[in-house]
Amino acid sequence: MQAKKRYFIVLSAGACLVLLFYFGGLQVRATRNQSRREDRLRSPEQPWPHFSDNLQSFLPREQLANEDYNMHLSPRQKRDANTSLYKGKKCRMESCFDFSLCQRSGFKVYVYPQQKGEKISESYQNILSAIEGSRFYTSDPSQACLFVLSLDTLDRDQLSPQYVHNLKSKVQNLHLWNNGRNHLIFNLYSGTWPDYTEDLGFDIGQAMLAKASIGAENFRPHFDVSIPLFSKDHPRTGGERGFLKYNTIPPFRKYMLVFKGKRYLTGIGSDTRNALYHVHNAEDVVLLTTCKHGKDWQKHKDGRCDKDNAEYDKYDYREMLHNSTFCLVPRGRRLGSFRFLEALQAACVPVMLSNGWELPFSEVIDWNTAAVIGDERLLLQIPSTVRSIHQDKILALRQQTQFLWEAYFSSVEKIVLTTLEIIQDRIFKHISRNSLIWNRHPGGLFVLPQYSAYLGDFPFYFAALGVKPSSRFTAVIHAVTPLISQSQPILKLLVAVSKSQYCAQIIVLWNCDKPLPAKHRWPATPVPVVVIEGENKVMSSRFQPYDTIVTDAILSLDEDTVLSTTEVDFAFTVWQSFPERIVGYPARSHFWDSNKERWGYTSKWTNDYSMVLTGAAIYHRYYHYLYTNYLPVSLKNMVDQLANCEDILMNFLVSAVTKLPPIKVTQKKQYKETMMGQSSRASRWADPDHFAQRQTCMNKFASWFGTMPLIHSQMRLDPILFKDQVSILRKKYRDIERL
Repeated sequence: MQAKKRYFIVLSAGACLVLLFYFGGLQVRATRNQSRREDRLRSPEQPWPHFSDNLQSFLPREQLANEDYNMHLSPRQKRDANTSLYKGKKCRMESCFDFSLCQRSGFKVYVYPQQKGEKISESYQNILSAIEGSRFYTSDPSQACLFVLSLDTLDRDQLSPQYVHNLKSKVQNLHLWNNGRNHLIFNLYSGTWPDYTEDLGFDIGQAMLAKASIGAENFRPHFDVSIPLFSKDHPRTGGERGFLKYNTIPPFRKYMLVFKGKRYLTGIGSDTRNALYHVHNAEDVVLLTTCKHGKDWQKHKDGRCDKDNAEYDKYDYREMLHNSTFCLVPRGRRLGSFRFLEALQAACVPVMLSNGWELPFSEVIDWNTAAVIGDERLLLQIPSTVRSIHQDKILALRQQTQFLWEAYFSSVEKIVLTTLEIIQDRIFKHISRNSLIWNRHPGGLFVLPQYSAYLGDFPFYFAALGVKPSSRFTAVIHAVTPLISQSQPILKLLVAVSKSQYCAQIIVLWNCDKPLPAKHRWPATPVPVVVIEGENKVMSSRFQPYDTIVTDAILSLDEDTVLSTTEVDFAFTVWQSFPERIVGYPARSHFWDSNKERWGYTSKWTNDYSMVLTGAAIYHRYYHYLYTNYLPVSLKNMVDQLANCEDILMNFLVSAVTKLPPIKVTQKKQYKETMMGQSSRASRWADPDHFAQRQTCMNKFASWFGTMPLIHSQMRLDPILFKDQVSILRKKYRDIERL
């Protein structure tokens, strides 16, 4: 029996092998025959394709590849798949952006001209104004790298009065649309009741989205930009500073966790807010909701509505916001909420409860340093979680909220500029900002990577890098009068400055209409003296980033400044401890004139100041680059036309960047009388028109910055043992007391 079984098994295996060989052979022969027929059909003039050729857009292939897949989808899924939201879902900078447009003129942004009869909301007009007032704007589309629509796309809720109808056809008729390539679309609200989808209602093609409340599943990394949801009252420029006036130690407030807002009884976004009453304890955790909103809220009211409404009216929202350590930010109908920016400004650490929300500017901002990211499914664990955070961490979180608010969110202009800077970094990756720049003071908007790729070349990162600024300075003397006599103040100034142990070189900026003096007219000095003719002989040329300046520090001087070598040495040693600030001698101040409702300028010598004039001041050379490349042409033209106010504008700029006042150092008492006695500028100082011009400049500059960046200070730094009743031999800067 066993022998028969073995014979049967062998016979079966042999039969299987024969069948396998037979059918396999037929398939191989058929394949070979088909290949031979294809070879005969392919002519010599039709070679195999070159795979190095440029790839075509993937969208048509994607649609073809999805045809079989779509056969198994429901009608609703097919409809959703064909909406504009998903057509470019796989778009990235490499596939849907034309980098060649940015190689001609750099990163320039073109705004379409507004069409007749088209209404634009105030918020969208603020966005367009911010772009048109920026250094990126161009009115020439042939020079543009990025295009922004003049059609209002902010509110795409069909029930909103701001909704723009027939947007699909209007966009398609734009002659530069090109299927949205290199276009940026701003949006705050998308979808409508009851689903509130993220569809904009028109085909965005290959355009980038700068969108609020965008979900992570629809967000295209390194292509779209998530922006915050802001109200129509959000300031266009400037904006208020954060509410953290001083650091309270320990950093605990009256409330631990607060929220006050709407409760949705039905529909999307209702689950989380409906459950907040489980956590509310009316003591240190105060989470208030109200059903009283909408036209027919009473039709849907539940058994808790009356109690919630009564509790809701007991508390003042502003008082809660400013007196709480943490602020809950749950999702609303959409993922984003106004509570987010309100919490940031109030230094109330946001506790995010919005699963799937791509946080604003998440590409560059590390939100773990400024917020607590929660989970809607773990609501009951939120109180214990925030209680477990150490007070040192709370203080750091609170400080970071203030930095982020003031750097990127306090105005529409900052939100727009941050969006554009992020896109610019993607295009020019070799000079893009790193995470340290974006998440550390002063932020990405004031650190221009075109200046340098090394952080040590900026005045803000010496401490973080563990390095010190260079130990020498370059003196830049602004000359506007011809050299007639050998007793002129500029020659005495040259000798005094050149004797400083810290002086590397002296640059004389010749802004005089007369020809340059002969070399033998200049005194002999122990350091090189370079004479440069000013560009167009205008005031702003004194702040040009000249290549001949190789030191970190610049000692800016007017030609009639009277300083001793000791005073120069002391000012420079002070600046080495404060390299991000202006350090110098002549101080001025600003004030608010309530009668005229405008800013005033005063030169009175008091114990209070907010400016140090650049006629005798030391600052970092980066501010020359920032003055030239960051400030608008309109302000620099105003300075040049008046031949005045350039020192005020530089103080505005540095204070806006640092959020700090300048530093005044000790100077001789007779400085004012000595300066007024000089012939070259005495007439300007005494001229009432000169003073009136400076008043006008103050208000013009404050208008452009959107706020008053100058900060008052009463600090003056004196040498050790200054005026002390000890031997003069024990004092390092003894000559200052003798002057």
